[in-house]
Amino acid sequence: GIAQPFAGAFADRLGSVRVVVTGAVIYAAGVLLMAFGGSLETLNLGGGVLMGLGIATTSFSVIMPAFGRLVPAEKRSWAFGMATSASSAGQLVFAPLGQQFINMFGWQMALVALAAFLALIIPMVLPFARAGAGDKPKIDTDPALPLTTVIARAFGHPSYLLLLAGFFVCGFHVAFITVHLPPYLTDLGLSKTIASWSIGLIGLFNIIGAYSSGLYGGRYSKRYGLSFIYLARGLVILGFISLPVTATTALTFSALMGLLWLSTVPLTMGLVTVMFGTRNMAMLYGFVFLNHQLGSFLGIWLGGRFYDQYGNYDMIWHAGIVLSVIAALLHWPIKETAAEPATAPAQ
Repeated sequence: GIAQPFAGAFADRLGSVRVVVTGAVIYAAGVLLMAFGGSLETLNLGGGVLMGLGIATTSFSVIMPAFGRLVPAEKRSWAFGMATSASSAGQLVFAPLGQQFINMFGWQMALVALAAFLALIIPMVLPFARAGAGDKPKIDTDPALPLTTVIARAFGHPSYLLLLAGFFVCGFHVAFITVHLPPYLTDLGLSKTIASWSIGLIGLFNIIGAYSSGLYGGRYSKRYGLSFIYLARGLVILGFISLPVTATTALTFSALMGLLWLSTVPLTMGLVTVMFGTRNMAMLYGFVFLNHQLGSFLGIWLGGRFYDQYGNYDMIWHAGIVLSVIAALLHWPIKETAAEPATAPAQ
């Protein structure tokens, strides 16, 4: 999360392709180090620091601007939905496939296979360079401003701050469920296969949800769409924890949550672009995703902490519902208009 604004700033100035290629190498190296490190320190360095840097430099805050620059403004929300859907397709494939690799070859070789797949990012991203989408914007009506001015302008804009706070909740939900839903289900007697497919099913239905969100954002109010998504998440969680946990309820929860999973991303990124334009959008996305990752950290850590202390996840599930309502309220007053224009410094 900390690295994402920096990765975005480099992408704005050097182009997305260079950043993504570098990130793919770092990401794969982190996975290999986690597989063969053999100590707590190397686990944290590989699975924590290097993989964290790899995710920051290959994920949404860098990829979204490349998509946004590839298409005209009226198709930008649709492009964001496509990018998010592609990410979900990966989740659909690799959650159950990763479990099968572990069953067949052991966890270390499963990580080696993952590192090999990550290396494929490099040839896959090269078409962006040929299309010009990986470059910094060549035509932009926004003035070139110092980074300090850009950051001060963003953090002085109330709607941007509300967006940051709301996306914190998204990270809390997504990371907690990704990490803790499988053990939650197995603790309650379901098989590891059902647990892994529950995560894969979220990815499958998020393809539908994210793409639909991108289409919606191109036509209707993004802030109202976000309020609805967060409120719906709370209702889905409430229904899930109120019913007996069976394979049917687990997979139904995954399907419904998948529709709402990263459908927040196209709308959130669309709002940032509406507010501040395209010149510095990767860096400003990066700050939004930093807040997302802070929420992710808290969701994962608190989930483990409360489970260790109380032997269940009840308090975190209820916290997720409360945060859903708060996020829905935070997005309602956001203004879907451009921020006050800033002027370039005198030469």
